[in-house]
Amino acid sequence: MNVADKVVVITGASSGIGRACAIDMVRAGAKVVLASRNELELCAVADSVDPSGRRTLVVPTDVTNPEQCQQLIAETLSYFGHLDVLINNAGISMRADFDKVDIKVLHEVMNVNFWGTVYCTKAALPHLLASHGTIVGVSSVAGHIGLPGRTGYSASKFAMRGFLETIRNEYLHTGLKVFIIAPSYTTSNVRKAALTANGTPQGSSPLDEERLMSAEKVAKAIRKGIESERRFRVLSFVEGWLALWLNKWCPSVVSKIVSKKIIK
Repeated sequence: MNVADKVVVITGASSGIGRACAIDMVRAGAKVVLASRNELELCAVADSVDPSGRRTLVVPTDVTNPEQCQQLIAETLSYFGHLDVLINNAGISMRADFDKVDIKVLHEVMNVNFWGTVYCTKAALPHLLASHGTIVGVSSVAGHIGLPGRTGYSASKFAMRGFLETIRNEYLHTGLKVFIIAPSYTTSNVRKAALTANGTPQGSSPLDEERLMSAEKVAKAIRKGIESERRFRVLSFVEGWLALWLNKWCPSVVSKIVSKKIIK
């Protein structure tokens, strides 16, 4: 599947991986629908990559609202006539030990990361079945290994992965593709916006952003995964494939390593 002239909906497209995906897809010839809550940022992304406005559509969307997710797909069909790819990228993180975190923080993280994926997929599914299209879930290594201080985030990514794998198996013989990608730490606003124990944004990144995987690298991997009809990809070796392999065979070792790294 070549993405040229395909219609691609991207949630969380105003920054980070979503923004990089929008730029990469338009440059590859796709028609892109940019969705997030930040309309000004969406318009800035669209204007920078598609000044003519013929290959992009901006639809302000709160993915925690099922009616807005329905409207996102309705506007996509009205403008472009069909739908080929849905990239479920919208997401938030959190930083707090479970005994200190307000339960409302876990609800908020689950509402965006998990229910946002469910609502958008539910709205898009009939049209993706008709086009033999692709559903993409931007997951995380945290969706395979529980990370300390990330109860809500890991739970949401585990749930997203289980949901999308089930969708794949339910519609296995229909031509629908499901691609789940698990990047490691990536340069984005997600750490600064991560919720603390009381629900306020963290405001600064605890990591050296210059040493992290670039959002552009993740975006390119997403496009290549769609085009090659992959089912699953982990983008890093040490913090990805190696950690997953060790977690399968030596889980106690991984628990110690993960705990030490997160504390550091």
